[in-house]
Amino acid sequence: MKSINWLILGVVVLLLAATALYSGFGTNNLSIIVDTNGSNTNVNYPSIFAGSLPQGMMNEINNKASDDVESSNSTVDTVKADIKLIALKYNYNANVKIVSQFGTDQLPMIATVKGTSMVPTLQDGQEITVVKTNNLNVGDIVVAVHPTYGLIVKRLSIIDGTQVYLTSDNKNVEVVNTEKNLPNGTVETITVQKTPLNTWIPTENVIGVVKVY
Repeated sequence: MKSINWLILGVVVLLLAATALYSGFGTNNLSIIVDTNGSNTNVNYPSIFAGSLPQGMMNEINNKASDDVESSNSTVDTVKADIKLIALKYNYNANVKIVSQFGTDQLPMIATVKGTSMVPTLQDGQEITVVKTNNLNVGDIVVAVHPTYGLIVKRLSIIDGTQVYLTSDNKNVEVVNTEKNLPNGTVETITVQKTPLNTWIPTENVIGVVKVY
């Protein structure tokens, strides 16, 4: 009778061990490196033969990484989270690292200057490289989201708690004359002075600091 009990106990132990072993193989650990300069993005899988990985997973990760890098809404954390989510769908537990010309977990973004508000520092149509960060200092040139004008590039002049004051390097006042036809047949000249935008916005609206221009 004792031998039967020991036999049953042994079978139970073996079953538990097999279950634990199976569970351990259910999710595989995977290192992923997103290598980008803000324009080109490559995804690498160090210490593993990429040909052994599901092609569908690699395609999804490659596409998502490229889209995230180009998006003004992404951050280091959201890029990593998106890639981890895709890997998990294929039963891989991913450790994601971003590498760029600015260092590890420094996410660059390419942008184009529109307008002349930052002349003479920046010219209309000039390409700039931004590093997405919340590490801001007075004097930085930053790219931010304005509630009315969308993406803007300005000089960070004041940091006041959760607000920052952004100013234009171009201090010139543009005088614009327009003509308006009046009902009596005469023409009225209207003079408007246009000054480059200076504005307060929430600190969280700042995307990052311009590093290359």
